[in-house]
Amino acid sequence: MKWVRYQADDGVFYGVLGGDIITKTIGSPFTDFESTNQQISLDEVRILPPVIPKTFYAAGINYKKHVLEAAALLNREPNLPEKADIGYRANNAIIGHGDAIVIPKDATDKIHYEAELVVVIGKTAKNVPIQDSLQYVLGYTVGNDVSERTWQASDRTLWRAKNTDTFKPMGPWIETEADLNQMVTTVRLNGEETISFQTNDMIFGVEKYISEITKYLTLHPGDVIWMGTDGTSKNMKNGDVCEIEISGVGTLSNPVTRAI
Repeated sequence: MKWVRYQADDGVFYGVLGGDIITKTIGSPFTDFESTNQQISLDEVRILPPVIPKTFYAAGINYKKHVLEAAALLNREPNLPEKADIGYRANNAIIGHGDAIVIPKDATDKIHYEAELVVVIGKTAKNVPIQDSLQYVLGYTVGNDVSERTWQASDRTLWRAKNTDTFKPMGPWIETEADLNQMVTTVRLNGEETISFQTNDMIFGVEKYISEITKYLTLHPGDVIWMGTDGTSKNMKNGDVCEIEISGVGTLSNPVTRAI
């Protein structure tokens, strides 16, 4: 099932996507809901971020190749994680499919995409055994962890390198039936493939992260966990279009512009 959050002329709604047709629902995927007989074409609405999370978690470094490449870029020794550490991102940075990534006018040219699987939590979770972790997942969507690398290297925190407005595209919908082991993540910049990797080839998988997080923190319906990225990104610039496809989930596409 594909859950779409969308804006129509008469408001913001959730619906279930079948082909190119959205069937409007009363309620949301995180509550009781019922389908209506109201339908609308996907191209007649604005697709919104599929959820605005209560808490926005980020696995960060979670692919070995990316650790090695990031260390080289930042002139540091590689430091492979020994446990499933978690960080946070800011809701102000979230935009939807088709919305513009806006590069601040004082940013450098080192604006990179990071293609990430996004786990959407469907049930309240606390002290979850690893073998039961996936029972708490509603589904998956696609994220682009846009990063300003110069700021990332120089700032004491990631407050602007990762959390600048528009730096967290997410969407286009939540897919509830995707298979982690069948997923491949592919990035295209202006139609040219730049990165492709097995999505589930993580240092620590979705199950481990959910189990580890819930030892200490309660996950709530609508929370998201961004699972990290692999590969080497190219610089994005004004006029580019970045597409991230995760097979079985969907394709997130966003144009890039630079503030004047």
